Amino acid sequence: MDYIIEMLGITKEFPGIIANDDVTLQVKKGEIHALLGENGAGKSTLMSVLFGLYQPEKGIIKIKGQQANIKSPLDANAYGIGMVHQHFKLVHNFTVLQNIILGVETVKNGFLKMDEARKKVIELSDRYNLKVDPDAFISDISVGMQQRVEILKMLYRNNEILILDEPTAVLTPQEIDDLMNVMRGLVKEGKSIVFITHKLNEIKAVADRCTVLRRGKLIGVVDVAPTDVETMSEMMVGRKVNLSIEKAEAKPKDTVLHVKNLIVKSKRQGNQKNVIDNVSFEVRRGEIVCIAGIDGNGQSELVQAITGLLQLESGSVHMNGEDITKRSIRYRNLHGLSHIPEDRHRYGLVLDYSLSENLILQEYSTKTFQKAGFLKKNEVNTYADKLIKEYDIRSSQGALTRTRSMSGGNQQKAIIAREVSRTPDVLIAVQPTRGLDVGAIEMIHKQLVKERDKGNAVLLVSLELEEVMNLSDRILVIYEGEIVADLNAKDVTMRDLGLYMSGSKRRDPSLKA
Repeated sequence: MDYIIEMLGITKEFPGIIANDDVTLQVKKGEIHALLGENGAGKSTLMSVLFGLYQPEKGIIKIKGQQANIKSPLDANAYGIGMVHQHFKLVHNFTVLQNIILGVETVKNGFLKMDEARKKVIELSDRYNLKVDPDAFISDISVGMQQRVEILKMLYRNNEILILDEPTAVLTPQEIDDLMNVMRGLVKEGKSIVFITHKLNEIKAVADRCTVLRRGKLIGVVDVAPTDVETMSEMMVGRKVNLSIEKAEAKPKDTVLHVKNLIVKSKRQGNQKNVIDNVSFEVRRGEIVCIAGIDGNGQSELVQAITGLLQLESGSVHMNGEDITKRSIRYRNLHGLSHIPEDRHRYGLVLDYSLSENLILQEYSTKTFQKAGFLKKNEVNTYADKLIKEYDIRSSQGALTRTRSMSGGNQQKAIIAREVSRTPDVLIAVQPTRGLDVGAIEMIHKQLVKERDKGNAVLLVSLELEEVMNLSDRILVIYEGEIVADLNAKDVTMRDLGLYMSGSKRRDPSLKA
């Protein structure tokens, strides 16, 4: 059998943890090979070894049958290997074109030759249907567009082996479909793709074969077509996983969150339209209300307005009958509001703090964790150890781990542990299962239902239609900054929901479905 990549007996250790324990990965030319595993299973570490970011303690790498010595990403590029990281490596104040050619610029007499580069980038974007504006700044384009730039960076360097690390974690459903089509096109052109993921439906949609890792060890390799998702999820997690959500009928009580006539102006120059346009709704104790919509219709701004991250033009936010519109973020946090943000790095964590410090970010100033201005280290670490165990947060050095070094999924678990454990009256969860594996998703869904059943209010924002349909008691559909429907989750079909989300259908929100 001819393999384009062979990683044989790879072992990679970090302080306190063996991230890869004698792992073998073999990828055929022209295939999409999925690398499946839980958060922290060692998938990204294995690919970082292949890309030259880490050096393994044991094992060898062969490219096209020849042993390869990959000491850095430059070596990897020389072997035709490119990698799109989970968190993109782009310079935000550079243009798309400048980012694509960065490091492989054509220079003549000390001047950049941009015309040839522009021509090649436009040719590549047309050929692979990766439409981008070469002159747009990275800071001004969507996450889906940024991912296209990362893929074009690899194609510009003529990489034959493409590593995509959790490429769909930050994409909308439409962008995911587009990416799948791009991947199919790339392998038709003779490229080979390693696709790191824990989304089983995506593996079924595009992958040829799948290698499964669990806690750093190789569990097995399967052909995707004849293997069902239940088998793969059991290989990944090590137990049977309930992929459906079990919950009793909701028993809503009094209103705990009341948003009245909210208006938020656009921050973009020249855009006169309100990003949130006269939005009003209530969330009651004992119910999960989901805000559903296509990405970019004002969900982010609405949540930021409620949590105090964004200034309102007009309107008010009431919690437990109190007007908190002008209250600080800390006041809201300490008076019953919890927030799982959509961007965990920007709003959820201080990456250079330890895990234990991140787990008390809102409460470090309370008497529980400080005395006379100094942190009570023992109390902080004891509390952190409790949450780490309860939420299965995996890290190399427990409470003392620097958060930056943790996998994306375990960073997300840390945020969820911190926000849910504060027993909030209102839990605002934005894309709470983004980047999580099926075992963790099952745990988070149970946790949200548990909060509801304890009599708390849950406001969920999700782009995953299945999650919206299965988890919600009520669905508020947002379109171009307006709530266009207030629906009972039991009485609406996926198709109808899609029509509301696309703006093709509206219902007066005062009329329940």
